[in-house]
Amino acid sequence: MTPVDASLNSLFVGDHLALDLLNTQMMVEGQKRDTLTNDEDAARWLEHVGLGPAADLTGLEDGRLVAQLRSLRDSIDTLVAARRENLPADPSALNVFLRPAVPQLLWEGTGAPVLERFHQADGVARRLSQIAFAAAQLLAEGDVQLLRKCESVDCSLMFYDRTKSHKRRWCSMALCGNRHKVAEFRKRRAQGAVTPQA
Repeated sequence: MTPVDASLNSLFVGDHLALDLLNTQMMVEGQKRDTLTNDEDAARWLEHVGLGPAADLTGLEDGRLVAQLRSLRDSIDTLVAARRENLPADPSALNVFLRPAVPQLLWEGTGAPVLERFHQADGVARRLSQIAFAAAQLLAEGDVQLLRKCESVDCSLMFYDRTKSHKRRWCSMALCGNRHKVAEFRKRRAQGAVTPQA
């Protein structure tokens, strides 16, 4: 699997920014794989989710960006797992990413003022605090019943079920849903071949 490339779109099935970050670590052929392998992957992922151009984060090739993004992902993963099981958890690791976020009112020229919720000079900290805030909102205000893992035993992807009926089962119908349908069809076909006709 090529990290964060043409297959990138298939990873954005979580219907929530924090869950899409969790989905950067997934099961592939029975092995857990991480699509965030270096700072370039991390910067491109942040750009893909709409948190600013990857080019703004050039020169960070010291591994700091990917390490921080992975650390944020780990903290979200721990808290989401606890929330789904209705267990207490320590949010301090997530709060580290929230602390630098300082709302500021910006008023330039004759235009209307703008409230910038994540005003920081450090572009990395700003982007990570936006993800942390989305995760905090999900954990505090989201419906835990709609926070799900794909039902495929071979899949580890998470999603927030925003469907009208709230009966979504798969990370994606094109991925796991279709595989399940094909497997069920083959199973019925095999049973039909063995079952005597009346």
